[in-house]
This record gives sequence, structure tokens and C-alpha cells, in this order.
Amino acid sequence: MFNKIKIGLKLVLVTLFTIIVYTSFASDSTTNSNLSGDIFKNINAKGIISGAKFSWLIDYDQINNVENIIIKYQKKVEKGKPWKYSPVIDAKSTSFKLEGMSSGEKYVWQIGCLKDGSDINNILKNGIPESDNLVWSGKGKYKTLRDWGLYKFLVLLGSLGLFIFGMKLMSEGLQQSAAGGLRKILSSMTRNRYLGVLSGFLVTALVQSSSATTVMTVSFVNAGLLTLLESSGVMMGANIGTTITGWLVSLFGFKISLSSYSLIFIAFGAPLMFMAKNKVKGWANAIIGFAILFMGLGFLKDAVPDLDANSGIVQFFTQFSDSPFLGRIAFVLLGTLVTIVVQSSSAAMALTLTMVLKGIIPFEVGAAMILGENIGTTITAELASLVGNVHAKRSARIHSMFNIVGVTWMIFLMPVFLNIVTWFTTSILGMAPFVDELGVTISGEGATIGLSAFHTIFNLTNVLLLIWFVPQLVKIAESTVKSKGEDDEIFKLEFISSGITQTPELSILEAKKEVVKFAELTFKMHKKSQELINELDVKKRGKLMKKIIKYEEITDSLESEIANYLGKVSTSKLTEKSSLRLRSMLSITSDLERIGDIYMQISKTVDKKTDAKLWFDQNQRDNLNELFNKVLEAYELMISNLSGNYSEINLDKSVSLEVAINELRNDLRKKHLKSMEKGDYNAQSGLIYSNIFSSIERVGDHIINVSEAASGQYLN
Repeated sequence: MFNKIKIGLKLVLVTLFTIIVYTSFASDSTTNSNLSGDIFKNINAKGIISGAKFSWLIDYDQINNVENIIIKYQKKVEKGKPWKYSPVIDAKSTSFKLEGMSSGEKYVWQIGCLKDGSDINNILKNGIPESDNLVWSGKGKYKTLRDWGLYKFLVLLGSLGLFIFGMKLMSEGLQQSAAGGLRKILSSMTRNRYLGVLSGFLVTALVQSSSATTVMTVSFVNAGLLTLLESSGVMMGANIGTTITGWLVSLFGFKISLSSYSLIFIAFGAPLMFMAKNKVKGWANAIIGFAILFMGLGFLKDAVPDLDANSGIVQFFTQFSDSPFLGRIAFVLLGTLVTIVVQSSSAAMALTLTMVLKGIIPFEVGAAMILGENIGTTITAELASLVGNVHAKRSARIHSMFNIVGVTWMIFLMPVFLNIVTWFTTSILGMAPFVDELGVTISGEGATIGLSAFHTIFNLTNVLLLIWFVPQLVKIAESTVKSKGEDDEIFKLEFISSGITQTPELSILEAKKEVVKFAELTFKMHKKSQELINELDVKKRGKLMKKIIKYEEITDSLESEIANYLGKVSTSKLTEKSSLRLRSMLSITSDLERIGDIYMQISKTVDKKTDAKLWFDQNQRDNLNELFNKVLEAYELMISNLSGNYSEINLDKSVSLEVAINELRNDLRKKHLKSMEKGDYNAQSGLIYSNIFSSIERVGDHIINVSEAASGQYLN
């Protein structure tokens, strides 16, 4: 009985096992035969140059039932035509890269597998795998990127142009809104080279343009408002100030990506453009320029292609690892060339930082290019000095020498400084390492911070080293840039006529200082005319006359150019005080030009006297010298008034000198008439003598007019 029960239980267990196995097999068969496109999850495709990167996931419960998969794709414009297919892909993969597609085209794609999960290769042997046994995911889209060519190059240039435009707009807006502060900073530049460094740094940090600062400095040297020694400090400070741009780009352009919020910035800035106050409009331009700058930076990041370690460009840069010193020199020259071409060290730096971010160039190459950009930025000041006098050319030369000397010693010590930067960013700033043991960049964002730190440390160290050798730099500049004679020392006005700054306050300040140089030029004519009266040698008189004629031509040009410049300034919104200053300067330049005409007439009168072989006796010369000396006193006071604050001018002394000049002229006239009655000298000689002292007195009239116009008392 018991054995029968055991046999029965065994039969039941075998039966149950058979049913379970059969059911399981049937279930699996049913599952395999029911695979659908729904098993593919999170399908995605990203276009690359002439190809695409695909990614997907397979339903976890079904992944063991799929042996392999395949991707089909076609151009969107070729809808209805045969599909193209990828090679067979293992089911365990979650991504695949396809190349060899048309660049800049829109594509559609699907990923699929066999319903029963079997090997797709079996049906590929028979041609196109369009089979009822295939299942496909939903359609995805992507667009391939263009190959590097003219189109991509123009996009890169356009992105760079947008960045430069934003930088220019922001710089001009900051100048316009911070005019008062800039004026105070600029006024402090004339003290010493150490304050000059601080001034150069602050001005460049405010206007975000080292080129604007250096060109402005060259113009001040050209106008005689700064000495070479003082200008050198400003140039050095500008080099430190320009490093702020790199930090802005690294911190806000790459890490925070302000380009995403650019339109929001413009939304805040645009309404300010319609305000009446110029300072508010300046802030509007600054805000909008700031937004456009980062929009351009965003486009720039997209315009620079992603490259892998095996790409030709990357291989080109890495081949210099065998000769690092020559490589540094080559990339310094490349950075110089890029900066000269784009005419903006900030734009060149943004491009360099972007290439390091994308891994196109290693960290060390980026550092070498930044050194080159320090040299390239000097070309702006050199170009500005071409139309200036010898002092302007020497100032630009000092700037170039400062940067070239700094780059030269840094080329030798770069590995040491790069180690310092790496230590600073990792140990002090707490950032993750951005280069491996071989110096290859491994973290783009960290490398951009490292480059910004390198740029700042380099310029700061260079200033601390070379500021003690400024006198030597000045001597070298003076010995290498020779003066072409006295005419090369003469003030020229080309800088302000080119519109250095868009800020009315600064423009009027520059014009005021240019007017002082105009007055000093006519003062030279006064001295030359007095020499002409006393010179007995005919050849020397001829040279003096040529100089006076040359000076008179310059005065005509100066009056015209200053008037045109002030006319442009007057189109801006001016305060009542600025408007009064502008009218004062227009009146002053008119009087100064007339003074130049008077001295020209005096020289012609003396020339006629020489041709007629007429001579002044000693008494006539003494009288003319006395009048010349009295006018000289008035001249010195007038120049002092023009150099100071117009609102603080005291006219009492000026008026008393004018009265003294008139009284002396009247006295000379009485003596002259008595001498003519007595026949003490030739009538024709007496007539020339009378014309000259009357002309000198008229110079005194114009001098008092200048002081009165400067005080503004007669222009309200």
C-alpha cells in the first residue's frame, strides 16, 4: 500500500515538473515572438561633424531576449527613398557613433531588432533587412555638423565679432557712465610711476579695454600731459587691468554661462536707453554690451569644434612635446598673430580659453598663446603713435619693450610658473587637478581658471620686476626712437580728432589739455618773433621765418581740428557746465589762431624791411623788446590760467597786465611820433616799426580775450 502511494506521488511530481517546464518554454517563446519597438527607451542622437552619436536603453526585463540591434537612417529630404543601415550592434551596447554622412544635413533615424531576438546578420546576407520579423523604435531626429571650412570659419569670425562688439559697447558705456571717476583717476596719473600703475589698472578694469587705456596714454604723452616716465607706469597698470577680462570669461562665461541669461540682461538695459541722462544711457550700453559679449562667447564655444585626442589638430600641438622650448616660441608667435589680426587681446584671450575648454589645445599651449597676446596688444599703441610726435612714439615703444621683455623671461621660466599656478588652483582655490602628470589638459573648466591665474600672476610679477627699471626703459626708447628735429617735438592733434573716447566729459578734458598745447605753440611763435627782431644774421633770420611760417600753418590746422572735434562733442548731451567749457574753448582757439596770424604778419613785415635794406636803431629794438617782454608776462599768466581750473581763474592780474601793455604801447606811439617829427629815423623804417609794436599790442588783446573766455564770465 505504501509503495503504491510513493509511486503515485512520483507520478504527480513528474507531471507537475513537465507542466512547469512546458509552461516556461511556452512563455519564453511567446515573449520572444512578441518583442516590439517599445523595448527601446530614451533614444537620443547628437550630430557631430559628418556623423552622429546615438544612445539608447533597452527594457531591463527584455534585454536578455535581444541578441543584437541595428540603426537605420536617411536624410529628411530623401523621405521615401531606401534607408541606410549601420553595422550590427551588440545588444549590450548603449551607444554608437556613425560617420561618413553629409555635413550640415537633417536626418531621421530608428533603432530596431528581430522580433524573436535572433541574430540580424542572417537576414543582412539577403540585402535590405526590411522584414516583417523586424521591429523599430519611434523616429528620432538630428542634424550633422558641418566640416571645418569657409562656413564654419565665417561662423567663428562672426562669433568673435559679436564678442568684440559687446566688449566695445560695454567699454564705451562704462566710460560714459563713469566719466567723473575716470577724470579723477586720470588726474592722478601725473604724480609718479607707482600711482601710474594703480591708475592704469583702475582705468583698464573700469573700461575693460587695455587698448583704450594705452591709446589714451599715448595721446596724453603726445599732448605733453604725461612724461615718458609717468606713462610707463600707466602702461604697466593697464597690463594688470586687462587680466580682469580673462577672469570674467572663465568665471561667468564658462562656469556660470551667462549667455543663457543675456536676453534678461538686455531686458533690463534696453529701457535705460530711452532715459534723458547720459550717465543712465551709459549704464544701458554697458549692460547691453555685457550681455552681447557673453552671447558672442556662447556662439564662440559652439563654433569651435569638439576634437578627440586622435584628431589632426590635437596631434599637431602634441608633437611639440618633444621640443617644448621651440613649441613655446611658436605658440607665442601664434598668439601675437591672432591678436594683431583681431585687434583685441580680450577677444584673442576668449578664443584661447575656448580652445582650452574644448581640449583642442593643451594648457601649456594656451599659456604660451596668452603670452603672445600680451605682445600683440602693443600693436594698437604703436599704430596710434604713428601720427603722433616723437614722445608718443617713445611711449608706445616703452609699452612694447615692457611686454616683450616680460614674455622673454617667462618663456624660460614657464614650467616653474605653470607648477605654481597648478599648486595655487588646487591647494589654495581647492579645485580638482586640470592637467595630468604629462601636462595634458584633463579638465577644461579648471584649465580656463588656471590660465586666468597664470595671466594675472605673470603680469603682476612682470610689473614688480620691471617697475624698478623704468628709467632704463625710457633711455632705450629715447635712443631707439630718434627725434627728426624740432618739428617732431611739436604737438599734433590727430589723436583727439580720431575720437578716442565717446565720453563727453573725457573728450572735453582732452580738448582742454590740447588747447594748452595750442597756446604753448603760439608762445613759441612769440619767442621766435622776438628773436627775429633782434637777429642781424640774414641766414639765421631766414631759418627763424621758416619756423614761424611752419608754426602758423599748424595753428590753422589746430583751430580747424579742435573746432571739428568740439563740434562732434557738442552733439552729445552735455551738462550746463560742460557746455560752457565747450564754448569757452571754441572762443579760445579762435583767439589763439589770430595770434598765430599776427606773428606771421610780423615776420612778413620784418622780411620786407630786410628786402628794403632798412634797419632799426638800438632804441627801437629796446622799445620792441620791452613790449615783447611785457606780453611774455601776460602769455605766461594766460597759459597758467588755461592749465588750471577754469572756474578758479582770477582776472585781476590779467587785466592789470593788459592795461600795462596798452600804456606801454601808447607811450611807444608818442615817442615814435616825436621821433618822426624830428627825423630821427627813416620814415619807411618808422612805419614798419609802428606796425610791429601795434601788432604786438594786439597780441595782448587776444591774450586777455583768452583768459576771459576761460573764466566764462563773458560767455553766459
